Amino acid sequence: GFGKTEVALRAAFVAAMSGHQVALVAPTTLLARQHLATFEARFRGFPVRIAQLSRLVSAAEARKVREGLGKGTIDIVIGTHALLGSEVSFARLGLVIVDEEQHFGVRHKERLKRLRHEVHVLTLSATPIPRTLQLALAGVRDLTLIATPPVDRLAVRSFVTPFDPLVVREALLREHARGGQSFYVAPRIADLAEIERFLAEQLPELRFHVAHGRMKPSEIEARMSDFYEGRIDVLLSTSIIESGLDIPRANTLIVHRADLFGLAQLYQIRGRIGRSKQRGYAYFTLPARRTITEGARRRLEVLASLDTLGAGFQLASHDLDIRGAGNLLGEEQSGHIREVGIELYQQMLEEAVAELRSGGAADEETERSEDWSPQINVGAAVLIPEDYVADLDLRMSLYRRLARLASGEEIAAFAEELADRFGPPPSEVKQLLKVVETKLAARTAGIERLDVGEKGLILSFRNGTFANPQGLIAWLAGGRANARLRPDHKLVIHARSRGAEDRLRLALHYARALARLAVEGEG
Repeated sequence: GFGKTEVALRAAFVAAMSGHQVALVAPTTLLARQHLATFEARFRGFPVRIAQLSRLVSAAEARKVREGLGKGTIDIVIGTHALLGSEVSFARLGLVIVDEEQHFGVRHKERLKRLRHEVHVLTLSATPIPRTLQLALAGVRDLTLIATPPVDRLAVRSFVTPFDPLVVREALLREHARGGQSFYVAPRIADLAEIERFLAEQLPELRFHVAHGRMKPSEIEARMSDFYEGRIDVLLSTSIIESGLDIPRANTLIVHRADLFGLAQLYQIRGRIGRSKQRGYAYFTLPARRTITEGARRRLEVLASLDTLGAGFQLASHDLDIRGAGNLLGEEQSGHIREVGIELYQQMLEEAVAELRSGGAADEETERSEDWSPQINVGAAVLIPEDYVADLDLRMSLYRRLARLASGEEIAAFAEELADRFGPPPSEVKQLLKVVETKLAARTAGIERLDVGEKGLILSFRNGTFANPQGLIAWLAGGRANARLRPDHKLVIHARSRGAEDRLRLALHYARALARLAVEGEG
């Protein structure tokens, strides 16, 4: 209720009036129907042709819509997953809007990618899934937050409570008395019959309808129309009402077996109420004599704590913490993430995005310069700690000397001097010396960058070449390392490591091995 649809309306209008087609994809037929009504009302009087493509549309009408999209006679199409079918083609698609993006799986998003090589994409969500949020935080996607609620909007009051028939009855009657409507949501179709009996016996004065995804489209349409028009008091449904429905008169929500829903799902369902100046009340009921799982308890605690307006982004962040970032690269992890592990992959992703945004690689003068230094990423603390060398000027002097060390003998002599002057070096200093030693070997080998993660190493050669290509091919063929050369000329070595010390050992070992190969090639 913060205005995501308004953003979509304005973006679609700009694109359509500029001569491009717009596709708005929604996860449910109910939401697609609502968007169609909104778009038609707003664009009445403008030269914009709008059509719908979902299971609410007859086969003959759907065929006409597909033909219109292919010929370019339809400007804006609103639909469900039907829009992602292979038989749908566009003459001049310019903008794809994905509403409630968290409901679309990897396969749907892959289809969207094929639609949009030169197309703008706008995704809308109150609760981005952890994978999407992670991509946004890494800078792969642009992220805009709408944090200002509409004027006079009140936060929904939420209650997590064991199921009590008296509390539920009282909540529904109170909403009815103030002229409003209510949602009663169950996690499974099998639960609806029990709740239907409860409503019929305990609240005979209220009119209610049941709606779920297995009903005929025409039946759902009729029942939703009754609820929209205020002809019934309570809509008893599954989570099909979760996505974006906007019914300002509905301001009480009862959720049956809230422990069976996901965190983002509960937040989305709660978002169906409190969309006007009236205070909304949400009751998340639990089985009275049954222990819920630890995960369900955490989800409900987070939901109860986030009772301010516009808490969706905070909730998505909690979801990211609870569930993890998910699989950033699709159904199967591939490329860097599989080879080096998630933490190092995330770091490399951020660096790559920063480089692209700053205009690409370093300038040509830097590239030609011989004064280059390999970049070693091992995910370890490499520094001279303040509690080891307290004086800042002295620490900086030691760092400068470290940068000038040119051989293993010099590194060993420097380590002895440190031990003599300041006592036994801590682990951070030992790791720093190991990195300096690795850099020397990497420079000899022509390795510009060496990344080590828990699952292996990725080595990038300077200018994409190695001094001894025949030797490298023989070394790979010999099978002494579980390694392969990728098409982008990066060398991937599969080797599991446990902890920073192990990663440093592997980095030094392979840098030395490749340095020896490079020297043989020069000789």
